[in-house]
Amino acid sequence: MEETKAPASKTYHISKRKEDNKWQVKAAGADKALKLFLTQAEAIEFAKKTAGNQEAKIMIHKEDGTFRRLSYKK
Repeated sequence: MEETKAPASKTYHISKRKEDNKWQVKAAGADKALKLFLTQAEAIEFAKKTAGNQEAKIMIHKEDGTFRRLSYKK
């Protein structure tokens, strides 16, 4: 009997870039940010919409890179 595994859920990270002090939303493992923002609040709102029905997780980082919140639920 063949096992079927549920697809791995996607994770989006919200973090501050050092080179330009902008907040980025980036998929885990991605090289480039999906989008850049001037405020963390804007980045969180975008990530919530992007995660939408994908059952994706959102990892929110503080300015120093440590975790502010490990996951964000709708």
